[in-house]
Amino acid sequence: MTADAPTSSSAEPAESVEPVATGEPAAEETLSGRRLLPGQRCRIRVWDRATGEIRTVHETTERLYEAPNWSADGRLLVNADGLLFWLPADGSGAPALLEVPGLPPVNNDHVLAPDGSAIFASANDFHIWEVPLTGPDAAGTPRRITPDDGALHFLHGISPDGTTLAYVHLAPEGDDWWARGTIHLIGVDGTGDRAVTTDPGPADGSEYMPDGEWILFNTEQFSELPGHAQLARVRPDGSELEQLTVDERVNWFPHIAPTGDVAVYLSFEPGTTGHPENRQVELRMVEVGAWQEPRTLMALHGGQGTINVPSWAPDGSGFAFVDYPLD
Repeated sequence: MTADAPTSSSAEPAESVEPVATGEPAAEETLSGRRLLPGQRCRIRVWDRATGEIRTVHETTERLYEAPNWSADGRLLVNADGLLFWLPADGSGAPALLEVPGLPPVNNDHVLAPDGSAIFASANDFHIWEVPLTGPDAAGTPRRITPDDGALHFLHGISPDGTTLAYVHLAPEGDDWWARGTIHLIGVDGTGDRAVTTDPGPADGSEYMPDGEWILFNTEQFSELPGHAQLARVRPDGSELEQLTVDERVNWFPHIAPTGDVAVYLSFEPGTTGHPENRQVELRMVEVGAWQEPRTLMALHGGQGTINVPSWAPDGSGFAFVDYPLD
């Protein structure tokens, strides 16, 4: 199946004609371990909720970008090569490096403070860091949030009031990183770290609902088949755990719209383990309250890096994602 091939009864709308940024900052040494394959492109794209159209806001064969966040001032935050970049969500400019001296190389788990005052990011030292924003293109001194508790910490969500982070807490056993993968909460000041889920998991993709009353995530705890992740929700106090999707596909990274009525998530083919790169995947949308009735928005070549973190526009008018088509 080619990138963006429709898999539901309705075909994907034709792309609108929009400017595509093609300028590319100088390549840095790859720190993330991911490179584009020969003949592969990286496209940062936006899905418009009102029209269903998809715009490509940046396309490159030089650098592998991942995991957009959408800021209140109309920009996308992405990562590549262990670094953070801003670019306009309207496609009017290329990614620009955000220089953050003292920040370890980052991965594709990062979120924005609701008030726009900071970026929170998982780094390759397996800790979560705060990056204060001192201007549109300037950052202050980063600060590590997570403790030295022997675990690996991967960020995925922030509470609506900006005080608490939801993250994945991995406690490896030998070479098995996922021996225990649970959802934790921690204050942005580094206090109050606690487990929300207790099943060894694996669990991932934890994200608050807009009212702060629930945390969405994906987990394998409802299946005896290794790798068979489904979407679930739980109260922040760990109560009322509930499975949401029940199907043969492997479902990851639920992202609720700021309007609170729909969510988009990444769906892998049956039998997939983890959230690998370079797979034929689907972006699916579901109405809150009808979790077992999703519709496929599009099929694409992607997976890892496509939509790992919250990427909705603050007004809920659309969301950003990344695909990696092979020519």
